[in-house]
Amino acid sequence: MEIKERIVVLLLETERPGMERLIEHMEENGFFSSPCSGSYHLAYEGGLAEHSLNVCDMAMNLLHTFYEQPHIEYWRNSVIISALLHDLGKMGQFGKPNYVPNMLKGRVTKANPAPEPYQSPKKPFVTNPELIPVEHEIRGIQIASQFIELTEDESYAILNHNGMYSVLKYTYSGKETALSMIIHWADMWAARIVEVGDNEAEGEEE
Repeated sequence: MEIKERIVVLLLETERPGMERLIEHMEENGFFSSPCSGSYHLAYEGGLAEHSLNVCDMAMNLLHTFYEQPHIEYWRNSVIISALLHDLGKMGQFGKPNYVPNMLKGRVTKANPAPEPYQSPKKPFVTNPELIPVEHEIRGIQIASQFIELTEDESYAILNHNGMYSVLKYTYSGKETALSMIIHWADMWAARIVEVGDNEAEGEEE
């Protein structure tokens, strides 16, 4: 099953009212084609969806490690929604993508006085300068809340998924919840271990 299909199936399985409309909005506004970062992890088209699914898989693994039935069933929908939507704001908003190609000017030489611009191989994408800067955690909650009703715990987990790495760290410290910690740990493991490890392996093969 492809990444997009798995994400859609998981979100629909939560049976959260309005989810179909949210998925349509995600499709229309580039969630499934956006990069996950400018240069660090999964900085390529489709990286955002891939990362979101990686986080969901890891979060579900943690849920099954920490809890048994019926607690697993109780937490399942919130884990899926928080994990798959934690970086929703990275797709952009108001018809503007969050990331745009980082185009560099070619080197001018006598043989090539008008070189074609090219996309930076080291930092393929940059934050869109035409989009007013808002933290992606906040932007994601704004987008999701237009279509579905997030629970208090889900909103908190999405808002604080970066934990002490977030600009909101001082309001979060000491106020962790079980769900917010599961999403944070899953996000860190996916971004810092799984995805960076994959990139290193790909580099070695080249």
